[in-house]
Amino acid sequence: MAAKTNNNNNDSSALRELKDTIKSQAAEIDRLKKELDKSGIAVKKKVKVPSGGHAHGGAADNEDILDYKEKSSFAVAYERVPWLALFLFSLSFTAVIMNGFEHTLSKQIELAYFVPLMAGHGGNTGGQAVGTVLSALSAGIITRQDAAKVIGKEATSGLIMGVMLGALVGPISHYVMGISKHVATVVSVTFPLLSTIAAFLGSSLPFVCVILGLDPAVIAAPAMTSFVDVTGLLCYFLIANQVFKAFGLEL
Repeated sequence: MAAKTNNNNNDSSALRELKDTIKSQAAEIDRLKKELDKSGIAVKKKVKVPSGGHAHGGAADNEDILDYKEKSSFAVAYERVPWLALFLFSLSFTAVIMNGFEHTLSKQIELAYFVPLMAGHGGNTGGQAVGTVLSALSAGIITRQDAAKVIGKEATSGLIMGVMLGALVGPISHYVMGISKHVATVVSVTFPLLSTIAAFLGSSLPFVCVILGLDPAVIAAPAMTSFVDVTGLLCYFLIANQVFKAFGLEL
């Protein structure tokens, strides 16, 4: 009888300990949930893209990114159209450049064939640099202090890619497409310079936007495209003039 009583007491004690353990675990779970909720609210209020340092100084607010889902199409367009209008105006300089080298084009019409190719390649090269830098900035992998290193790396890679592609496109245009040797040479020489400029601008403009407190996701890519189109076209025709002189051609 005594043994039975002792067993009942032991069972009751174990049951009480189990209940206490469950209660303490439930309380801990509630506490963790409250902390997570508070953290979620803090994140929704403000998110910062690292720029000057890993935890302080020079950070750019990214509230617009968090609000993007709730924005209407009109609101998105209203925010972006001023920048696009500005860069559209800057693209008008391409017409000025084409007009300035009209005499060269009239003498060497083959140059016109590669204008879209140059513009497209410059945009593609710069676009890769912009996307890479923006992703690294948003993830906190790089900061504003890494700007010189990142820009140097991207510009060097742009030069290497330009040399490789120029060595490929030039001979193909001459031997396969039947383009004259001097124009094919212009294309081969222009590619390295164009790629370097595009990669330089594509990697530097996101940092410039962060420093100025602007949204690099909205501004960097169209700014890069506009600047690369203008500078790339100018370099293309300037190089053409020098190459044609080297070949003894009159312009």
